[in-house]
Amino acid sequence: MTAPGEPLDPFAGDPHDPARALNDGPEAVEPLSPDDREGVLEDLQDLEVFQALLAPRGVRGLVVDCGDCAEAHFFGWELLRDDLRSLLDRGTTRVHEPAHAPDPEAYVSWDYARGFADAVLSLED
Repeated sequence: MTAPGEPLDPFAGDPHDPARALNDGPEAVEPLSPDDREGVLEDLQDLEVFQALLAPRGVRGLVVDCGDCAEAHFFGWELLRDDLRSLLDRGTTRVHEPAHAPDPEAYVSWDYARGFADAVLSLED
């Protein structure tokens, strides 16, 4: 079944789906543990704060250094939000294309965003 916002599977219901040979269908995904679920919910809240503070300053999203391919991956705010919601709903993130020619100056790391938010919010106290 396709989640809202995901592209349709052109082989859905096709008994000759080429992906069947890979794993005889999608892998079973275990649900998130209660602690992991709570962490994702906290990340969603943090993301809202980060976007509210950083988007008006021209930041388009976050950059993540990938341990698998040793490259930086650039994620816009909506894609990050969708990935976190997918983790909550399905226990895994959705497959998506990498950003096309992103401007690295328009993205910050999660740690930078957290530090920026902490600094701004501490000034308001």
